[in-house]
Amino acid sequence: MESEKFKGAANKLAGKAKQAAGDALGNSEMKVKGKLQEMKGHFQDGIADAKDALEEE
Repeated sequence: MESEKFKGAANKLAGKAKQAAGDALGNSEMKVKGKLQEMKGHFQDGIADAKDALEEE
């Protein structure tokens, strides 16, 4: 599930960038949205790992 891994990595990177921008601008809402997007990326990685495990069986 390379596409899920790619989506996860993209969301983690974008989330970290939003957090940094929010921190630099003093925008707590942007920081929270960035953290949520980063968490979404971690979740997508987990989904990809689960799909890979099912395909191996």
